Amino acid sequence: MPSGDKREFSCGFCFPPDIPGGRGAAPELLAPILFFRMDKSLFRSILLHLQLQSRTPAEQMECSINGNRMMNTENVELRKKLIRNCHRIVVKAGTRLLTDPDSLPVLIGQIKTIRDAGKQVILVSSGAVGTGMKILRMKTRPRKLSEVQALAALGQGKLMAMYEAECEKSGFRCAQILLTADDLRSRERHLNALNCIETLLSQNILPIINENDPVSVDELKFGDNDILASLLASMTRADLTIILTTVDGLRKPNPDGSLGERISVVRGITDTQRAMATGTDDGNMSIGGMTSKLQAADTLNSAGEALWLASGRDSDILGRIFSGEDVGTIFLPGNSKKKMESKKRWLSAFSRPKGKLVIDDGAVAALRKKGCSLLASGIFAVNGEFERGDVLEIVSGSNTLVAKGLTNFSSGECRLLMGHKSSENHLILRYDADDEIIHRNNMYVVK
Repeated sequence: MPSGDKREFSCGFCFPPDIPGGRGAAPELLAPILFFRMDKSLFRSILLHLQLQSRTPAEQMECSINGNRMMNTENVELRKKLIRNCHRIVVKAGTRLLTDPDSLPVLIGQIKTIRDAGKQVILVSSGAVGTGMKILRMKTRPRKLSEVQALAALGQGKLMAMYEAECEKSGFRCAQILLTADDLRSRERHLNALNCIETLLSQNILPIINENDPVSVDELKFGDNDILASLLASMTRADLTIILTTVDGLRKPNPDGSLGERISVVRGITDTQRAMATGTDDGNMSIGGMTSKLQAADTLNSAGEALWLASGRDSDILGRIFSGEDVGTIFLPGNSKKKMESKKRWLSAFSRPKGKLVIDDGAVAALRKKGCSLLASGIFAVNGEFERGDVLEIVSGSNTLVAKGLTNFSSGECRLLMGHKSSENHLILRYDADDEIIHRNNMYVVK
């Protein structure tokens, strides 16, 4: 288009000359054009920028205040809508909250209020190791695995006794479930754990879940209860996960390294936001930190669900959350992602691959862009030994993870079939074989 057919505005956007008033047009007249090209928050930011250009400093200050009020109103409405649509909630409470003797009764009281409102609650509770340390009057968390396991065994019984006493005061019962990562990786045990939780909820019992630290070793550990909470929420299809911690949300870092402004809403975590995260600020009592919380948010957002990070030091934090107040940070899926079906959740977050299929660029495009099944013709390498029904990684020639899926063939059969057309499968194997190596219904494609 010739340069004379458009006019540039200082905000960096170009519009046709038939906009009333040209460069000097009132920003309100630009609204219809801007609105159809961008989301509301970006639209409002640009509109505010245009409004400020023709204002005095005093007017600019007032306009900025009004803009902030408008954004706060939008954040509150977003929160209220999220809460209205919630039926099942996972609440995770960290070690440093639960080792305070006054905090556990407050937590159960807040959970009672949520339950009384007709919501189902699943509690993920840290604190077994910390409670064991309190019993033995230890100030520093030991490094030796067996010593940590012993503290967990000592503290878990005491912690559950405290929970049982407080739940009885509130008029309901609780039940303990201890899990290792392997319990959720095995499809059968995964379903058994899910059925147990569903039964407890149907009987109005509060499930209290923790990692089974006394028997967990590195390869069986979740790594942190933030991760456990996100996996449980994904498994149980919870509408919202709330992580209660000692900070009031994700904060922007100041140049001097201190924490700055709280971020109210995150729609799809960026690399810049990941760089803001740090490990735990108190390794004496707990593990994890903001890094594990962002990992948890990633897991939930990929399944189409939300995570709310807030300060558990506020004695009414769950009440404020369920009133829709602008507290903490909400992590929402980017691009209004739909919720993932159960089998694909298990493939994406829980399964442990037994082998790897390396595919060409054409197959990569077919899986990512067209949602196709994986055929033998697109495979040029088979790594590992596996059987029919095992979970495999599907990677590109550069070893980038493309998908995970359940294979219809063993590793030996895949090596015979790779590079061949699907119509040749039965001829090569000499039996009526599936056309697909991995069917799209049994596949999770990494976005």
